[in-house]
Amino acid sequence: MLQNNKAESALFSTAYLAPVEYFQYLKTAGKVCIEQHEYYQKQTYRSRCRIATTNGIMDLSIPVEKRNHTLIRDIRISEHSDWQTQHWRSIEAAYNSSPFFEYYADDFRPFFEKKWLFLWDFNMELLHKTLELLDIETEILLTETYEPQTGEETLDLREIIHPKKEASIPLKSYYQVFATKFGFIPNMSIIDLLFNMGNESQLVIAHK
Repeated sequence: MLQNNKAESALFSTAYLAPVEYFQYLKTAGKVCIEQHEYYQKQTYRSRCRIATTNGIMDLSIPVEKRNHTLIRDIRISEHSDWQTQHWRSIEAAYNSSPFFEYYADDFRPFFEKKWLFLWDFNMELLHKTLELLDIETEILLTETYEPQTGEETLDLREIIHPKKEASIPLKSYYQVFATKFGFIPNMSIIDLLFNMGNESQLVIAHK
């Protein structure tokens, strides 16, 4: 288990509506830096998020134009798929009965209507909006170069927060629409927390 509350800084990868774990680390780190000089990696949170639906966990993946050894900032979103409509319909179907879906829907819907060329731009704009909704005022810095390893003062989360790995810190349970069917499903996308808990999301993230 990682102890993030003593880290002077934390290094993150970019992420598409990142999981709760991501924001719990982000809130407690002294300095937050996001990696912009790494090569794109598929099957990670960089281009996918995870939501809880009536059928269980669903992965929403953004289709990208795959090019070998392409920096994450230069990854283009594929134009040959109506992924935005599909993703929003899936989100709406999963959360339209949640307590705060209507409250936040207008904040997130525009991101699935505007045309985006680059994955990086889409993710970063979504991140800033989500931080605003969570009332987190942490300054977001960007890496100047790629460093394969970090010093002891920096918590390297680039490969720690991953869909194939369990959360590395304790996560507080909260109300979920389908909990009576599946039980609590931890570390879903941050929208799962927001749509289900509203302003109390801040208390869940602040949990240690």
